[in-house]
Amino acid sequence: MILSVLDGQDTLALMPTGAGKSLCYQLPALHLEGTTVVVSPLISLMKDQADKLLELGLDAVEMNSTITGRVEADAIEQITDQRSDFVFTTPERMASPEFLETLKSATIDFVVIDEAHCISQWGHDFRPAYLALKQALKELGNPPVLALTATATEEVVDDIRRQLGRRTMRVFNEGIHRPNLQFEVQHVSGDKEKQEALGRLLKETEGTGIIYAATIKHVNAITAFLQSQDLSVESYHGKQPANTRALAQERFMAGGMRAMVATNAFGLGIDKPDIRFVAHYDVPGSLEAYYQEAGRAGRDGEPARCALLYDAKDRNTQLFFLGGKYPVANDLRAVHKALSTLGAEDGGVPMAAFQKALPTVSSKKTRVILSLLTEAGLAREPRASRFAMGRRKPKAGELEQLAVAYRKRSERDRNKLEQMESYARRAACRWKILHDYFGEEMQQDLCDVCDNCRRGIAAEVGG
Repeated sequence: MILSVLDGQDTLALMPTGAGKSLCYQLPALHLEGTTVVVSPLISLMKDQADKLLELGLDAVEMNSTITGRVEADAIEQITDQRSDFVFTTPERMASPEFLETLKSATIDFVVIDEAHCISQWGHDFRPAYLALKQALKELGNPPVLALTATATEEVVDDIRRQLGRRTMRVFNEGIHRPNLQFEVQHVSGDKEKQEALGRLLKETEGTGIIYAATIKHVNAITAFLQSQDLSVESYHGKQPANTRALAQERFMAGGMRAMVATNAFGLGIDKPDIRFVAHYDVPGSLEAYYQEAGRAGRDGEPARCALLYDAKDRNTQLFFLGGKYPVANDLRAVHKALSTLGAEDGGVPMAAFQKALPTVSSKKTRVILSLLTEAGLAREPRASRFAMGRRKPKAGELEQLAVAYRKRSERDRNKLEQMESYARRAACRWKILHDYFGEEMQQDLCDVCDNCRRGIAAEVGG
């Protein structure tokens, strides 16, 4: 894999959490003379990686929304003077023409795209700015790419290649199997049984863990219940102030609590090797999401519990999320009309103006639609998060056709949810189900560590 990067080959590395993805770009970068650009969705992780490289005597700069004023000016000067070994930035900043002009002044060895599954239209953590990376790479003269992710089905791998325009990208798959992870499913009915099951899990399991819930309401309720049981837990979700989240994360990393109760806003890039359990209070929307989150346990190789509390009624929450995730034809027409009404000056229209003009369309859905219109040539993004009319008008029925494509994505997401539920209900080896889903062969018929294997029922059903 490292030799592939050194040879200038477009490379996709599928590696489980804790397998050392950072080394895949750090080692090649040390042998190359130019600058390595690392695109990451998480600013806190970016800062952590940059600080570690600086401690080693390497030149690394960050370019993201938290960097302003003199610090940003110094970073730009460092890039243009080619004094930076590493540039850490976000997908959103890579969409900025001004930033791309800065990067053009440097010799770029290769571009790293972390959490590459976000590129895929079927990815479980869709982030619209990733769609602009293909154009950004073109602007930079198409340097070699190293894409990194922990999970991707064959379909997602194909889509990553297509979205980046790298059809010949070499794929290195390190496999998903981690024998120290002990998967289990507890069938429960209602919040009372779920809370009781969580209380037992914390009493039975030593060390620190993460409890994931699908909604902020559930996060707050779980936190209150566990705290009433004199258990040291804290909450974490996207609606909290940034300093509240930062303090909670610092305490978690220091081992100062039994568990963090969180939405999926918590965990990406968490570098804590001794997480002893991950519990899911609600069923996730896909096996990709479940494995990504559960896989944050046991990075030190020691045994760790991965427990799913399954209530069949949980699917309604995920179906609600899916119902509001993808735009319909009326949404596309409304956003396109707003774009033409607000004006199409060269500087573009800011996102805030769309949100004011479109109170019935969520800001995330609006951003997705604008990215879709840009990809189709019906809109332009002259500056980051500012949009203007495209070079052409939509053909008859074109907006409706784009909406149909999104409806197909919604159908696939529903299928992913059904496969997630099948995992929860089946008596087969949990690891075998995961291997089959990700298209991998399992060396043995049974893992001997999941709940179904331990109870002997997996052997009865033939794995």
